[in-house]
Amino acid sequence: MKMADGTTIVRRNRPGTKAKDFCRWPDEPLEEMDSTLAVQQYIQQLIKRDPSNVELILTMPEAQDEGVWKYEHLRQFCMELNGLAVRLQKQCSPSTCTQMTATDQWIFLCAAHKTPKECPAIDYTRHTLDGAACLLNSNKYFPSRNGSKEPCKEQCKNDSNQPNESFQLPTISNIIGSVSTVLRLIAVSIKESSVTKLGSVCRRVYRIFSHAYFHHRRIFDEFEAETYLCHRFTHFVTKYNLMSKENLIVPINEEENNATPGESEA
Repeated sequence: MKMADGTTIVRRNRPGTKAKDFCRWPDEPLEEMDSTLAVQQYIQQLIKRDPSNVELILTMPEAQDEGVWKYEHLRQFCMELNGLAVRLQKQCSPSTCTQMTATDQWIFLCAAHKTPKECPAIDYTRHTLDGAACLLNSNKYFPSRNGSKEPCKEQCKNDSNQPNESFQLPTISNIIGSVSTVLRLIAVSIKESSVTKLGSVCRRVYRIFSHAYFHHRRIFDEFEAETYLCHRFTHFVTKYNLMSKENLIVPINEEENNATPGESEA
């Protein structure tokens, strides 16, 4: 990105960058981000600016596809939840937490197995985040996330058939055509049938929050004070009706939700 004074900003952390200096580059408007990662970068930019401003982070820009917006947020939640999983490993082990539970009334079954079954809590956490990553990075369900490369391949094939002496300066129509190809490449859209899968991912990853809250409260509180991740996730699934309120058993903003006793299937 070029600034008004002509200087170029490189938006990456160079080797040797100190942790406190990570991602310390100026904000960039969403409309100036020109890659398939634009929405992800925009969301991360808002989080970096102020993780406690949940309302702003979840406010969808005008003309933004809602399916893509929900998908990118869920992807971001899963990435950040890995940080909580790492901290949980200090206390949560197969010997201390033999089941994935929240309150004494809830036992969660792990869907990573051929038939959903009980798992130690830390294994459930790893399996759930691995499964979510596989689904959210699936070319089958989210093919346009990385952009289709076929137009580029076809263009290279056509160019290779042209003799060197036939090289000509590009015409305006060729330039416009190239721009159109690039726009097609960076366009991201998600089929409605794929969007419907986000709800099941939300239900499963939320159980990581609930286990941490009810069984590893100090770790949960420390992590939440830094990231506001559970607050953001709760507002997110509520805003887009991705989870029923009776399943939101971690009290957020002093609002207690009564959970129904039982064993929950994956």
